[in-house]
Amino acid sequence: MDKIIEAQIRESEELLCKAMMNSDIGLLDQLLSSNLIFTNHLGHVLGKQDDLDAHGSGLLRISSISVIEQEIKLLKDTAIVSAKVDINGSYADAPANGTFRFTRVWNCVSENTWQVVAAHSSIIV
Repeated sequence: MDKIIEAQIRESEELLCKAMMNSDIGLLDQLLSSNLIFTNHLGHVLGKQDDLDAHGSGLLRISSISVIEQEIKLLKDTAIVSAKVDINGSYADAPANGTFRFTRVWNCVSENTWQVVAAHSSIIV
C-alpha cells in the first residue's frame, strides 16, 4: 500500500510542477487546499487565493522547474515531501531564479485525491 501512496504523491508533485509552470489555475485549485498555509523564501505567509492570484495575474511566471532531490515520508492520510529544485522564472518582471528547498505537506482528502495543506520554501545560497 505504501508504494501505491508514494506513487500517488510523486504524481501529485509532478502535476503541481506542471500547473505552476503553466499557471494552470484550474489544476492548482484542485491541488491546493483551501486551508493552505505557504511560507515562502522571504518569510511571507500566503494562502491558496494568494497563490492562485499570483499565477493568474502573471505576477509569477515559472519557465522551468527541475527536481534535484525528493524524499517522501508517509503518515496515515498525510505525506511530507522534501524537495530540492532549480527554478527559473520571474516575479513582477524581475528574474527569480535559484535553487530552493521545499517542504510540502499533502493530505488525502478522498480516495486517491491529495491536496497541499502546508508548504515552506527556502532559497539555497
